[in-house]
Amino acid sequence: MGSPRVFIQTADFDLAHEIAALRSDDKRIGAICSFVGTVRDRNVAPTLGTGVSSLPPEGALSPGGGPAAKDGDVAITSMELEHYPGMTEKSIEAMIDEAHRRFDILGARVIHRVGLLQPLDQIMMVAVISAHRGQSFQACEFLMDYLKTQAPFWKKEQTPEGARWVDARVADDAALARWGISASNA
Repeated sequence: MGSPRVFIQTADFDLAHEIAALRSDDKRIGAICSFVGTVRDRNVAPTLGTGVSSLPPEGALSPGGGPAAKDGDVAITSMELEHYPGMTEKSIEAMIDEAHRRFDILGARVIHRVGLLQPLDQIMMVAVISAHRGQSFQACEFLMDYLKTQAPFWKKEQTPEGARWVDARVADDAALARWGISASNA
């Protein structure tokens, strides 16, 4: 195996730098697909165009008494991610191996941050290279679906109501199922 494919780190990353390292002047590459996940800032009202808020009217409260948010979102003041060193990297390496078996890709790189993160911070990155875009898109999406359900990470959100562990979601299991992988994490 060539250069490292999995990085678990507390430090932020630079997407352009990571893609350049993944490419390393490989002349076979015709496509690069990447995904970067961030901590959503649920503390600011999302908008629908200029000046149109998708949130309930000013002063509306959620059932718990705090400011109402769209789709049940709660204000997040920070997020903390934990993992099992060694085990997490091995698990993600196996995911990348599976992506290589399923798709005609030339390489992949996964970075996942751990520790304390703030709204708008980058959490993770998946980048995939291949000769053709379709394979890169599919492999990137496959890796994302796999990471959301199978990678051993634990997220704890700090909210105005206190800390809470983030539960697995049925929608994430359904996304993985479309690849023929059955998992029940929710």
